[in-house]
Amino acid sequence: MGMSVPKQYLPVCGRAVIEHALQPFLARSECRGIVVAIASDDRHWRELNVAKEARVRTVIGGPERIDSVRAGVQALPAQAGDWVLVHDAARPCLSDSDLATLLETLCDDDVGGLLAAPVVDTLKREDANGRVQSTVDRVGLWRALTPQMFRYDVLLRALQSAQVGTDESQAVETLGLRPRLVRGSTENIKITIAEDLARAERILRSRSES
Repeated sequence: MGMSVPKQYLPVCGRAVIEHALQPFLARSECRGIVVAIASDDRHWRELNVAKEARVRTVIGGPERIDSVRAGVQALPAQAGDWVLVHDAARPCLSDSDLATLLETLCDDDVGGLLAAPVVDTLKREDANGRVQSTVDRVGLWRALTPQMFRYDVLLRALQSAQVGTDESQAVETLGLRPRLVRGSTENIKITIAEDLARAERILRSRSES
């Protein structure tokens, strides 16, 4: 994004993006512990108030997302059958209601699942010359969001066997399992470009005013 600090530490509505991302979990008493994966040279985390929360601890992440998630899951004092939720630090707009829906929908599931949103845009596949090769049928296509929620033993086994993956669901899928899709809000955006910060600010302010 061309910023001087990592995007999860950028300010939105008076707090860092990651503080907003963690708040829905801290608000729930059944969340027994939170592990935040940080870079080995991170100089910003310890300056945040959330770093002092008793339920929050840190681990050093890895070069890829899957490495950081694996380190975080292995650091959890969890047991077989416990639930683990994985959330992007750059998603500050997770609503309490979406988190509650995810927990309620999956509470009796043997595997787990993820928040997701149906694809509504027309999708195009590009050819080697930057032209449209074909139009992709969007029926049945969903955008993966976070948090993604899986049984501890299932997720740990998936992460230990998977070498690559863009999300936890993909790792679990390699075990031959089929995570459940739980419809979530499109406001659960991920901060990727500078314009996303302004959108996140609008979303969070509208909630605080309602």
